[in-house]
Amino acid sequence: MKSPFKSLETKLIHAGEPEPRIQGAVAMPIFQSAMFQYAGETSYHDLKYIRLNNTPNHVALHQKLAALENAEAALVTASGMAAISTSLLTVLKAGDHLLAQNCLYGGTYDLVTRDFPSFGLSYDFIDAERPETWKPLLKPNTKAIYVETMTNPLLQVADLEAVVELAKAHGLISLIDNTFASPVNFCPLELGFDLSIHSGTKYLNGHSDIVCGAVLGQAALIQRITHRLNHLGGTLDPHAAYLLHRGLKTLALRVRHQNESALKIARFLARHSAVVRVNYAGLESHPGHARARQLFAGFGGVLSFEPRGGVEAADRVLKTVRLPIIAPSLGGVETLATRPALTSHAGLSPIERRNAGIADSLIRLSIGIESTDDLLEDFDQALGG
Repeated sequence: MKSPFKSLETKLIHAGEPEPRIQGAVAMPIFQSAMFQYAGETSYHDLKYIRLNNTPNHVALHQKLAALENAEAALVTASGMAAISTSLLTVLKAGDHLLAQNCLYGGTYDLVTRDFPSFGLSYDFIDAERPETWKPLLKPNTKAIYVETMTNPLLQVADLEAVVELAKAHGLISLIDNTFASPVNFCPLELGFDLSIHSGTKYLNGHSDIVCGAVLGQAALIQRITHRLNHLGGTLDPHAAYLLHRGLKTLALRVRHQNESALKIARFLARHSAVVRVNYAGLESHPGHARARQLFAGFGGVLSFEPRGGVEAADRVLKTVRLPIIAPSLGGVETLATRPALTSHAGLSPIERRNAGIADSLIRLSIGIESTDDLLEDFDQALGG
């Protein structure tokens, strides 16, 4: 969908807004109606009904989200996992094979490793930073490749250009979870990806008060995913749609502050004697730094680090910090801290976590929009500075 607005900031405010405005309302109203009067629709999927993802709240969001990444179309879902699972179950069928990045969000990893076999789907994991190792894993039934813009929680940066090249050369559907970057820092479709997926719970909404997801891409693919979602039922409710619509309008302001703040905090932690390791693509020492600088407008608001002293030290830091809230998830206005071994990646066995490079002492930080100086002072005291 080509937007009449050029800049991201303007798209966030004006793209997808109803014209004329509904009864002159400046804010998008909540259409709290499960169904709408029949208006001559000839297709089941065109009937106006909440589960069919086509109420005025859905339509406005779809148009706004598509504009943000210059997609032909977009779809909102009841959660990030609904967007991921429905997209994968649309582009894959029983007997198909998937290539997936070897360090994935825990929910996605569980879906692929625990649920896919029962659907008749097979998979192989790839080292997304070593494209020379991918081609031998291709099979005649390989249909798609799935990666993340920056991995959770180690912030690895895949060779995304090579992913697109492989997909185009072998007729694969390319999917990317763009949650950590957000449309502010990266637009995967412009690089050539077929589908860009978001857990809208995080940066898109940004206020830690709803769960939602989104998938953006080619119109024909989005239509197929929408029809599959209509049957699976993972639909976003009107009030959550309203909150997502409202949260999106401050996305650029929030993420740009979080980019700047997270970089300063990562640099501080990297210099601290009580810290063994920091994972943040904005650091020159990060293996994916050069690639991230080339691809991204910013490095995001998430970083992770290992304090010196193992799990005991990590627990002490989490008990001592004052400003960060100890809670899972990320991308909100408040700084959140968690140990992935206990939250996002608790479903992995200790061996699986160790193979993925996720130490039990690893702390993941999602930097909010508080004063960076206040956060730095807090981390310093928590680390015994």
